[in-house]
Amino acid sequence: MLVALALAVVAAVAAAVSGWAWYGAAHDDDAAFARTRDTVLAAGEQAVQNLNTLAYTDLDHGLDIWESSTTGDLHTQLTQGRSDFAAQVRQAQTTSTAKVLSGAVTELDTRTGKASVMVALRITVQAPKAAPAVKESRMLGELTRTADGWKLSALGQAPMGDSAPDPAAGGPTAAPTGPQPTTPQPTASR
Repeated sequence: MLVALALAVVAAVAAAVSGWAWYGAAHDDDAAFARTRDTVLAAGEQAVQNLNTLAYTDLDHGLDIWESSTTGDLHTQLTQGRSDFAAQVRQAQTTSTAKVLSGAVTELDTRTGKASVMVALRITVQAPKAAPAVKESRMLGELTRTADGWKLSALGQAPMGDSAPDPAAGGPTAAPTGPQPTTPQPTASR
């Protein structure tokens, strides 16, 4: 009887220690940061994919998605240029679709609500009477935390190979691929 009581006490203590350790791990700052990083990556990948996907047959809906995926200067640029851009896409009758190949959070500052992502995409552009044009692209995006979640505040083409900008020259401003307005290349100032 004494042995059974001792084993029960040891089991209860082990369960309490394990439970406390699990609770602490689930609620520590590192776990919260990891969850935020995962949220930022998902939001960034989806927003970059959204801004590289647009069908002339469903243009208003596609441009609404672009606007709902953005904030700040990028959002302003998209809304102000919407009618001119829509006319160009309707005339060209293009449809672009993007598929995320991979992505990574390159910067995350939870205090200021700023983050940067790099997303690799496969973009397919279909024009009338032409074979689909397929291109793989790397995009750099900046995200800003808003009341509605993380949204793109800047988007640009990532330099590739020999096209890397000269840091002393400040580097060129890149334009994203696909049928979208020119957007500024993200910066790394935090």
